[in-house]
Amino acid sequence: MNASPADTRAWLVDRLMTLCAAQTTSGLEDTGLADLEAMLLELGATVFQQSVAPGRTNVLATWGLPRVLFSTHLDTVPPYVAPRLEGEVVWGRGSCDAKGQIVAQLAAIRALLQEGRTGLAWLGVVGEETDSAGATAALGLADRLQDVKVLINGEPTELKLATGQRGVQHLCLHCHGRAAHSGSPQLGHNATWPLLDWLQRLRGQERPVDPRLGPELWNLGLLHAGEALNSVPATAEAHLLARVVPGSTLLDEVHRLAPPEGEVELRLDEPADLYPTVPGFEHAAMPFGSDAPALRALVPDRTVVLAGPGSITVAHTLDEHITLSDLEAGVALNRRLALHFLGD
Repeated sequence: MNASPADTRAWLVDRLMTLCAAQTTSGLEDTGLADLEAMLLELGATVFQQSVAPGRTNVLATWGLPRVLFSTHLDTVPPYVAPRLEGEVVWGRGSCDAKGQIVAQLAAIRALLQEGRTGLAWLGVVGEETDSAGATAALGLADRLQDVKVLINGEPTELKLATGQRGVQHLCLHCHGRAAHSGSPQLGHNATWPLLDWLQRLRGQERPVDPRLGPELWNLGLLHAGEALNSVPATAEAHLLARVVPGSTLLDEVHRLAPPEGEVELRLDEPADLYPTVPGFEHAAMPFGSDAPALRALVPDRTVVLAGPGSITVAHTLDEHITLSDLEAGVALNRRLALHFLGD
Protein backbone atom coordinates (compact mmCIF):
# COMPACT_ATOMS: atom_id res chain seq x y z
CA MET A 1 0.00 0.00 0.00
CA ASN A 2 1.39 3.39 -0.98
CA ALA A 3 2.19 5.86 1.80
CA SER A 4 0.07 9.00 2.10
CA PRO A 5 1.65 12.42 1.41
CA ALA A 6 1.55 13.20 5.14
CA ASP A 7 3.26 9.91 5.97
CA THR A 8 5.92 10.53 3.33
CA ARG A 9 6.60 14.03 4.65
CA ALA A 10 6.91 12.78 8.22
CA TRP A 11 9.25 10.01 7.04
CA LEU A 12 11.42 12.52 5.16
CA VAL A 13 11.67 14.96 8.08
CA ASP A 14 12.49 12.27 10.62
CA ARG A 15 15.20 10.65 8.49
CA LEU A 16 16.76 13.92 7.36
CA MET A 17 16.95 15.30 10.90
CA THR A 18 18.50 12.03 12.08
CA LEU A 19 21.16 12.01 9.38
CA CYS A 20 21.98 15.71 9.81
CA ALA A 21 22.41 15.26 13.57
CA ALA A 22 25.58 13.23 12.94
CA GLN A 23 28.77 15.18 12.28
CA THR A 24 30.10 13.48 9.16
CA THR A 25 32.61 15.96 7.82
CA SER A 26 35.12 14.36 5.44
CA GLY A 27 37.15 11.77 7.34
CA LEU A 28 34.45 11.23 9.98
CA GLU A 29 31.78 9.67 7.78
CA ASP A 30 31.26 6.61 9.98
CA THR A 31 29.72 8.79 12.69
CA GLY A 32 26.43 8.45 10.82
CA LEU A 33 26.91 4.84 9.68
CA ALA A 34 24.68 3.12 12.27
CA ASP A 35 21.67 5.38 11.59
CA LEU A 36 22.10 5.03 7.83
CA GLU A 37 22.31 1.25 8.01
CA ALA A 38 19.18 1.15 10.17
CA MET A 39 17.27 3.11 7.52
CA LEU A 40 18.40 0.76 4.77
CA LEU A 41 17.52 -2.36 6.75
CA GLU A 42 14.12 -0.85 7.53
CA LEU A 43 13.55 -0.77 3.76
CA GLY A 44 14.49 -4.45 3.46
CA ALA A 45 17.83 -3.87 1.75
CA THR A 46 20.74 -6.24 1.51
CA VAL A 47 23.56 -4.06 2.85
CA PHE A 48 27.27 -4.34 2.03
CA GLN A 49 29.89 -2.16 3.73
CA GLN A 50 33.13 -1.38 1.92
CA SER A 51 35.93 -0.09 4.15
CA VAL A 52 37.83 2.75 2.48
CA ALA A 53 39.97 3.92 5.42
CA PRO A 54 39.67 3.89 9.22
CA GLY A 55 36.39 5.59 10.08
CA ARG A 56 35.39 5.85 6.43
CA THR A 57 33.02 3.29 4.89
CA ASN A 58 31.15 3.13 1.59
CA VAL A 59 27.67 1.58 1.79
CA LEU A 60 25.93 -0.38 -0.97
CA ALA A 61 22.30 -1.44 -0.55
CA THR A 62 20.44 -3.62 -3.05
CA TRP A 63 16.87 -4.74 -3.65
CA GLY A 64 16.94 -7.63 -6.09
CA LEU A 65 19.26 -7.67 -9.10
CA PRO A 66 20.13 -3.97 -9.54
CA ARG A 67 19.22 -2.22 -12.78
CA VAL A 68 18.92 1.33 -11.42
CA LEU A 69 21.68 2.58 -9.12
CA PHE A 70 21.15 5.68 -6.98
CA SER A 71 24.21 7.28 -5.44
CA THR A 72 25.38 10.29 -3.47
CA HIS A 73 28.04 11.14 -0.88
CA LEU A 74 28.12 10.63 2.88
CA ASP A 75 30.55 13.39 3.85
CA THR A 76 29.87 17.07 4.42
CA VAL A 77 32.07 20.15 4.52
CA PRO A 78 32.98 21.82 7.81
CA PRO A 79 31.91 23.41 10.03
CA TYR A 80 29.18 21.25 11.51
CA VAL A 81 25.84 23.07 11.72
CA ALA A 82 23.22 21.28 13.83
CA PRO A 83 19.87 20.64 12.11
CA ARG A 84 16.70 22.50 12.94
CA LEU A 85 13.20 22.45 11.49
CA GLU A 86 11.57 25.83 11.08
CA GLY A 87 8.14 25.60 9.48
CA GLU A 88 8.62 24.17 6.00
CA VAL A 89 12.43 24.35 6.00
CA VAL A 90 15.16 22.06 7.33
CA TRP A 91 18.34 23.99 8.11
CA GLY A 92 21.78 22.57 8.86
CA ARG A 93 24.89 21.01 7.41
CA GLY A 94 24.05 18.38 4.83
CA SER A 95 20.39 19.37 4.54
CA CYS A 96 20.80 19.63 0.76
CA ASP A 97 24.43 18.55 0.24
CA ALA A 98 23.99 15.71 0.43
CA LYS A 99 21.91 14.17 3.22
CA GLY A 100 18.84 15.67 1.62
CA GLN A 101 19.81 13.70 -1.48
CA ILE A 102 20.06 10.51 0.58
CA VAL A 103 16.54 10.76 1.98
CA ALA A 104 15.03 11.89 -1.35
CA GLN A 105 16.58 8.84 -3.03
CA LEU A 106 15.63 6.41 -0.27
CA ALA A 107 12.08 7.77 -0.18
CA ALA A 108 11.83 7.19 -3.94
CA ILE A 109 13.08 3.64 -3.45
CA ARG A 110 10.55 3.21 -0.62
CA ALA A 111 7.74 4.31 -2.94
CA LEU A 112 8.92 2.02 -5.73
CA LEU A 113 9.11 -0.95 -3.37
CA GLN A 114 5.57 -0.23 -2.18
CA GLU A 115 4.51 -0.35 -5.83
CA GLY A 116 6.06 -3.79 -6.18
CA ARG A 117 9.18 -2.65 -8.09
CA THR A 118 12.58 -4.19 -7.60
CA GLY A 119 15.96 -4.13 -9.35
CA LEU A 120 17.19 -1.14 -7.33
CA ALA A 121 20.43 -0.21 -5.57
CA TRP A 122 21.75 2.68 -3.53
CA LEU A 123 25.40 3.63 -3.01
CA GLY A 124 26.78 6.09 -0.47
CA VAL A 125 30.42 7.06 -0.87
CA VAL A 126 32.86 8.89 1.39
CA GLY A 127 35.19 11.75 0.57
CA GLU A 128 33.41 13.53 -2.28
CA GLU A 129 34.14 16.89 -0.72
CA THR A 130 37.89 16.25 -0.51
CA ASP A 131 39.76 13.34 -2.08
CA SER A 132 36.99 11.27 -3.75
CA ALA A 133 38.52 8.22 -2.08
CA GLY A 134 35.10 6.62 -1.80
CA ALA A 135 34.32 6.94 -5.51
CA THR A 136 37.69 5.42 -6.39
CA ALA A 137 37.14 2.50 -4.03
CA ALA A 138 33.55 1.99 -5.19
CA LEU A 139 34.75 0.92 -8.62
CA GLY A 140 35.66 -2.34 -6.90
CA LEU A 141 31.91 -3.03 -6.51
CA ALA A 142 31.36 -3.38 -10.26
CA ASP A 143 30.90 -7.15 -10.08
CA ARG A 144 27.80 -6.60 -7.91
CA LEU A 145 26.31 -4.16 -10.45
CA GLN A 146 26.79 -5.87 -13.80
CA ASP A 147 23.18 -5.35 -14.94
CA VAL A 148 22.88 -1.68 -13.97
CA LYS A 149 21.45 0.53 -16.74
CA VAL A 150 21.95 3.96 -15.13
CA LEU A 151 23.63 5.77 -12.27
CA ILE A 152 21.44 8.51 -10.74
CA ASN A 153 23.86 10.64 -8.75
CA GLY A 154 22.30 13.02 -6.25
CA GLU A 155 23.46 16.62 -5.93
CA PRO A 156 21.50 19.88 -5.38
CA THR A 157 20.63 20.80 -8.99
CA GLU A 158 17.26 22.48 -8.34
CA LEU A 159 15.54 19.40 -9.81
CA LYS A 160 17.15 19.80 -13.23
CA LEU A 161 19.33 17.18 -14.92
CA ALA A 162 22.90 18.34 -15.38
CA THR A 163 24.10 18.58 -18.95
CA GLY A 164 27.53 17.58 -17.67
CA GLN A 165 30.26 19.20 -15.65
CA ARG A 166 33.26 21.30 -16.50
CA GLY A 167 36.76 19.99 -16.12
CA VAL A 168 38.96 21.02 -13.20
CA GLN A 169 42.54 22.33 -13.27
CA HIS A 170 44.65 23.30 -10.28
CA LEU A 171 47.42 25.62 -11.47
CA CYS A 172 50.24 26.81 -9.26
CA LEU A 173 52.02 29.92 -10.57
CA HIS A 174 55.52 30.49 -9.14
CA CYS A 175 57.75 33.56 -9.44
CA HIS A 176 61.36 33.69 -8.25
CA GLY A 177 63.24 36.78 -7.11
CA ARG A 178 66.12 37.71 -4.81
CA ALA A 179 65.83 38.53 -1.12
CA ALA A 180 67.12 41.80 0.33
CA HIS A 181 66.66 44.01 3.36
CA SER A 182 63.48 46.07 3.13
CA GLY A 183 65.55 49.19 3.70
CA SER A 184 67.50 48.50 0.50
CA PRO A 185 64.94 46.95 -1.87
CA GLN A 186 67.03 47.92 -4.90
CA LEU A 187 69.52 45.20 -3.92
CA GLY A 188 66.90 42.49 -4.33
CA HIS A 189 64.20 41.47 -6.78
CA ASN A 190 60.67 41.32 -5.39
CA ALA A 191 58.98 38.17 -6.73
CA THR A 192 55.52 39.50 -5.88
CA TRP A 193 55.27 42.20 -8.54
CA PRO A 194 55.76 40.01 -11.63
CA LEU A 195 53.30 37.51 -10.16
CA LEU A 196 50.66 40.19 -9.67
CA ASP A 197 51.25 41.52 -13.18
CA TRP A 198 50.97 37.96 -14.52
CA LEU A 199 47.61 37.48 -12.80
CA GLN A 200 46.39 40.82 -14.07
CA ARG A 201 47.25 39.88 -17.68
CA LEU A 202 45.39 36.62 -17.21
CA ARG A 203 42.36 38.47 -15.84
CA GLY A 204 42.20 40.43 -19.07
CA GLN A 205 41.76 37.31 -21.20
CA GLU A 206 38.18 36.53 -22.19
CA ARG A 207 37.15 32.99 -21.31
CA PRO A 208 35.01 30.83 -23.62
CA VAL A 209 31.42 29.78 -23.00
CA ASP A 210 30.39 26.21 -23.84
CA PRO A 211 26.78 25.82 -25.07
CA ARG A 212 26.18 22.81 -22.80
CA LEU A 213 28.45 23.44 -19.82
CA GLY A 214 28.41 27.20 -19.49
CA PRO A 215 31.32 29.61 -18.99
CA GLU A 216 34.91 28.71 -18.30
CA LEU A 217 36.28 30.48 -15.23
CA TRP A 218 39.08 30.43 -12.70
CA ASN A 219 39.42 31.45 -9.08
CA LEU A 220 42.47 32.82 -7.29
CA GLY A 221 42.16 30.80 -4.10
CA LEU A 222 45.59 31.15 -2.48
CA LEU A 223 48.26 33.83 -2.75
CA HIS A 224 51.53 33.77 -0.83
CA ALA A 225 54.73 35.80 -0.97
CA GLY A 226 57.68 36.45 1.31
CA GLU A 227 58.70 35.30 4.76
CA ALA A 228 58.95 38.52 6.76
CA LEU A 229 57.60 42.06 6.68
CA ASN A 230 61.07 43.60 6.59
CA SER A 231 62.46 41.45 3.80
CA VAL A 232 62.05 41.62 0.02
CA PRO A 233 60.20 38.41 -1.06
CA ALA A 234 62.38 35.98 -2.99
CA THR A 235 59.44 33.74 -3.89
CA ALA A 236 55.76 34.23 -4.61
CA GLU A 237 53.07 31.81 -5.70
CA ALA A 238 49.40 31.81 -6.61
CA HIS A 239 47.04 28.84 -6.69
CA LEU A 240 44.25 28.92 -9.26
CA LEU A 241 41.32 26.52 -9.45
CA ALA A 242 39.83 26.60 -12.93
CA ARG A 243 36.56 25.14 -14.24
CA VAL A 244 37.44 24.45 -17.86
CA VAL A 245 35.33 23.57 -20.88
CA PRO A 246 36.21 21.22 -23.77
CA GLY A 247 38.94 22.64 -25.96
CA SER A 248 40.23 24.92 -23.19
CA THR A 249 43.36 26.94 -23.93
CA LEU A 250 43.75 28.27 -20.38
CA LEU A 251 46.95 26.37 -19.61
CA ASP A 252 48.54 27.53 -22.87
CA GLU A 253 47.59 31.13 -22.10
CA VAL A 254 49.02 30.94 -18.59
CA HIS A 255 52.34 29.80 -20.09
CA ARG A 256 52.22 32.44 -22.83
CA LEU A 257 51.60 35.27 -20.38
CA ALA A 258 54.24 34.18 -17.88
CA PRO A 259 57.10 36.58 -16.99
CA PRO A 260 60.73 35.46 -17.42
CA GLU A 261 60.93 34.53 -13.73
CA GLY A 262 57.63 32.61 -13.80
CA GLU A 263 56.97 28.87 -13.75
CA VAL A 264 53.70 26.92 -14.04
CA GLU A 265 52.87 23.71 -12.19
CA LEU A 266 49.74 21.76 -13.17
CA ARG A 267 48.71 19.86 -10.04
CA LEU A 268 45.30 18.59 -11.15
CA ASP A 269 43.81 18.13 -14.59
CA GLU A 270 40.38 16.50 -14.85
CA PRO A 271 38.59 16.69 -18.21
CA ALA A 272 35.07 17.97 -18.74
CA ASP A 273 32.31 15.36 -18.82
CA LEU A 274 29.07 15.47 -20.83
CA TYR A 275 25.93 13.61 -19.73
CA PRO A 276 23.19 12.19 -21.95
CA THR A 277 19.90 13.98 -22.49
CA VAL A 278 16.90 12.16 -21.01
CA PRO A 279 13.64 12.92 -22.85
CA GLY A 280 10.89 14.47 -20.76
CA PHE A 281 13.17 16.05 -18.16
CA GLU A 282 14.51 19.60 -17.81
CA HIS A 283 18.28 20.00 -18.21
CA ALA A 284 20.71 22.77 -17.24
CA ALA A 285 24.42 23.48 -16.91
CA MET A 286 25.80 23.16 -13.37
CA PRO A 287 28.58 25.24 -11.80
CA PHE A 288 30.04 22.49 -9.60
CA GLY A 289 31.82 19.15 -9.80
CA SER A 290 30.85 15.78 -8.38
CA ASP A 291 31.79 12.10 -8.25
CA ALA A 292 29.57 11.35 -11.28
CA PRO A 293 32.45 11.17 -13.83
CA ALA A 294 34.18 8.51 -11.73
CA LEU A 295 31.10 6.57 -10.62
CA ARG A 296 29.61 6.30 -14.11
CA ALA A 297 32.25 3.64 -14.76
CA LEU A 298 30.05 1.33 -12.64
CA VAL A 299 27.47 1.35 -15.45
CA PRO A 300 28.39 -0.91 -18.38
CA ASP A 301 27.40 1.71 -20.98
CA ARG A 302 28.33 4.67 -18.69
CA THR A 303 24.81 6.16 -18.64
CA VAL A 304 24.62 8.71 -15.84
CA VAL A 305 22.18 11.32 -14.50
CA LEU A 306 23.20 14.08 -12.10
CA ALA A 307 20.15 15.57 -10.38
CA GLY A 308 18.45 16.29 -7.10
CA PRO A 309 16.53 18.76 -4.94
CA GLY A 310 18.03 21.84 -3.28
CA SER A 311 20.31 24.59 -4.54
CA ILE A 312 24.08 24.64 -4.79
CA THR A 313 23.91 28.36 -3.93
CA VAL A 314 23.32 27.50 -0.25
CA ALA A 315 25.46 24.36 -0.09
CA HIS A 316 28.73 24.83 1.85
CA THR A 317 27.31 27.94 3.55
CA LEU A 318 26.19 28.49 7.14
CA ASP A 319 22.67 28.99 5.74
CA GLU A 320 22.43 25.57 4.07
CA HIS A 321 18.80 24.46 3.94
CA ILE A 322 16.12 22.69 1.93
CA THR A 323 12.36 23.16 1.85
CA LEU A 324 10.08 20.20 2.46
CA SER A 325 8.23 20.84 -0.80
CA ASP A 326 11.52 20.75 -2.69
CA LEU A 327 12.48 17.55 -0.90
CA GLU A 328 9.15 15.98 -1.90
CA ALA A 329 9.68 17.11 -5.48
CA GLY A 330 13.08 15.41 -5.33
CA VAL A 331 11.40 12.15 -4.34
CA ALA A 332 9.05 12.45 -7.31
CA LEU A 333 11.94 13.24 -9.65
CA ASN A 334 13.97 10.24 -8.50
CA ARG A 335 10.95 7.95 -8.83
CA ARG A 336 10.27 9.19 -12.39
CA LEU A 337 13.90 8.71 -13.36
CA ALA A 338 13.93 5.17 -11.99
CA LEU A 339 10.72 4.26 -13.82
CA HIS A 340 12.13 5.71 -17.04
CA PHE A 341 15.20 3.48 -16.91
CA LEU A 342 13.25 0.47 -15.68
CA GLY A 343 11.30 0.76 -18.92
CA ASP A 344 8.06 2.08 -17.43
